[in-house]
Amino acid sequence: MEATALSHLRICDFTGQLAGAGATKFLAAFGAEVIRIEDPVAQGRWDILRGIPPFKPGQAGLEYGGAFNNHNVEKLGITLNLRTDRARDVLRKLVSVSDVVSENFAAGVLDRWGFGYEELKRIRPDIIYVSNCGFGHIGPYVRYKTWGPIVQAVSGLTFSSGLAGQPPAGWGYSYMDHTGAYYMAMAILMAIYHRNRTGEGQWVDMASTEAGAVLNGPALLDYTVNGRPLRRPGSPDSNRSQYPSLAPHGIYPAAGEDNWVAIACRDDEEWNRLAEVIAVPRAADDRYKALAGRLTDEDELDRLLCEWTRQRTAAETTGLLQSRGIPVTPVRRPGERIDADPNTGAWGLWPTVQHAAMGAVRVDGMPVHLSRTDWSLNRGAPCLGEHNDHVLREILGYSTAEIAGFRADGVI
Repeated sequence: MEATALSHLRICDFTGQLAGAGATKFLAAFGAEVIRIEDPVAQGRWDILRGIPPFKPGQAGLEYGGAFNNHNVEKLGITLNLRTDRARDVLRKLVSVSDVVSENFAAGVLDRWGFGYEELKRIRPDIIYVSNCGFGHIGPYVRYKTWGPIVQAVSGLTFSSGLAGQPPAGWGYSYMDHTGAYYMAMAILMAIYHRNRTGEGQWVDMASTEAGAVLNGPALLDYTVNGRPLRRPGSPDSNRSQYPSLAPHGIYPAAGEDNWVAIACRDDEEWNRLAEVIAVPRAADDRYKALAGRLTDEDELDRLLCEWTRQRTAAETTGLLQSRGIPVTPVRRPGERIDADPNTGAWGLWPTVQHAAMGAVRVDGMPVHLSRTDWSLNRGAPCLGEHNDHVLREILGYSTAEIAGFRADGVI
């Protein structure tokens, strides 16, 4: 097989849900051999996404969870009942031939199982252990458990989202589960790079709330330098641009139900071209010629634009303004972006994989292409214990009789 970017890596993977499984999915897409471990007794309950909707029509049950499949493509899946001594022996053998052990349990879980970092180092001295939990393993919040929306609230991100004069709204979406996965993937690769240079493994202790907190950088800087809080009386609509100051800059209604178009003017020249198209009244034209005037009366400026944009479709507005070099685009619904945009198809962002139970199903691809060692997604997520025989025999060297004994005795 042709070498891929990460085909030299093997990962002993305990991750689940989104914040962990999404990280090792990135590595698997670029060729790392990710061996996902689950508990045969819990029947997939380590990862709540296994066996819950969305499902393909006519399918439901433990092996059919759409989100689970999406975050675990290209991984191998085995089961180990770590309540048993023989399963722990199998795990030690797997760690000894792995480059990375990854997990996103609550702090201390692997320690309680007898596989904390000190034990992992005894098994393989240059092992890289990457843990990803809400508050990390240091500090007074170590014992607290989190979920994506809790991480967002504690880190300050939820406070940053909301309409003027209304309570913080947050997102109806586990933003930090996905973003936490990106940080975890970067952390694994940084540790791999360090080991390539020095031969040293290490423990990467990651806290998702801290990853969320650093996303508040501009707001923290504004308060530190200018004493200006993020949410305050008269604070601007979040569609408007403060840094740099641009006007107009926002989302405007188009003809039809719940249709919108985004428009921005980066300088006075772009505004002048826009003003000609929408036929701005003379008095307003004089007031808005310079950026300072547009910022002073931004509410009225937006009302003027809204009156104009809602008279035509988003496509009509886009074509008209783009022909004059004005930044504009329709606000896409997910289906329009995924299924109806030729650029998305050309990029290959939504590949189809083959799942042992679900059959053919589309999943998220990677938003980056490498010209020499690109990603590839072809195999769906593993069914529970699907690759027990392969991993135990081909990678760990157990015989067929030994594997049968493991199965009979509840080890796998």
